[in-house]
Amino acid sequence: MKVELKNLTKIFPSRNKKAGGEVVAVNDFNFTIPDGKLVGLLGPSGCGKSTTLYMISGLQKPTSGQIFFGDEDVTELTPENRGIGLVFQNYALYPHMTVKQNILFPLQNLRGEDKLPKEEMLERAYRVAKLVQIDELMDRKPSELSGGQQQRVAIARALVKMPRVLLLDEPLSNLDARLRLQTREEIRRIQKETGITTIFVTHDQEEAMSISDVIVVMKLGVVQQTGKPQQIYDDPCNLFVAKFLGTPPINVFNGEVKGEVLYIGGAAVLSVPGVEDKAVFVGIRPEGFIPDEAGGLLCEVSGVDVMGRDVSIVSKHKEMLTPSVRSIVDADYTLAEGQREVRYALKPHKVFLFDKTTEERIYFGV
Repeated sequence: MKVELKNLTKIFPSRNKKAGGEVVAVNDFNFTIPDGKLVGLLGPSGCGKSTTLYMISGLQKPTSGQIFFGDEDVTELTPENRGIGLVFQNYALYPHMTVKQNILFPLQNLRGEDKLPKEEMLERAYRVAKLVQIDELMDRKPSELSGGQQQRVAIARALVKMPRVLLLDEPLSNLDARLRLQTREEIRRIQKETGITTIFVTHDQEEAMSISDVIVVMKLGVVQQTGKPQQIYDDPCNLFVAKFLGTPPINVFNGEVKGEVLYIGGAAVLSVPGVEDKAVFVGIRPEGFIPDEAGGLLCEVSGVDVMGRDVSIVSKHKEMLTPSVRSIVDADYTLAEGQREVRYALKPHKVFLFDKTTEERIYFGV
């Protein structure tokens, strides 16, 4: 099911009644989610991603704009009439019910011509339980399950209605790191097997990049950039997007362009054809550094983290705007004992320039 958002806007009144004013949670959101794809809404707390999800679900009404499921305008439809499955961060399972009863609950509430025979309800419940690999837990209560198993029950309950669209609101936030990794892989598998159009809200860029077909990066209610995860990582449109995506995060420096050459701290580090003379922010991905005794960027070494196949050199530079400079180099490279400085050449396609006023990307010929 294709989902289309047209000029979607949500404005809340200010909580400070004396000060008045309004809070724009989502501002003129335009986006089409292709049929059968998994789209990640990504951004920091307060960026409007959950509000967008709640408008798609019908739990909140847009201030303006329209929502389409296929060719049907669902903007005014109630949640139960939209054909959505919704999974929250806190699972929201009924503690006094078994797993089977929790999954069956949405079907038992169907009325009129939508009501199903008992045999069909049971068949559906066991089918989705098998899909999410909890079919052997059907007689247990939620308190007898792990966090990951409870989340699977919540997903099964959402799927049993055969929704047109599946909506996931921070579904992994309550799980530990290892279980998060396992569960996100399961969500991706389930989405692939069912082919249900899925919208996944998260503040965790690693989660979004690992399972999404497309990600939408948001800030203060405004869409910053949309695209395939790797595409956005490799080609951020502004400084916010560049800083938000990537682990370890991008390194940011004060820099200056003179005569189509980039300088950091007075040292020439890279040719940047086509860029006019100006002060800039310089973003360098951790994998963009090449240890080179003839390199232009000189950093003061403060530590080394060995990560198996890679080595992360932690260093300092007087023009850095991030807490430290992290460069990921091949594990074959070793610092000499007592070495306090390291010089780097830079990979041009891993270096991004940004305007100091607008923070928008400045492109240069590579």
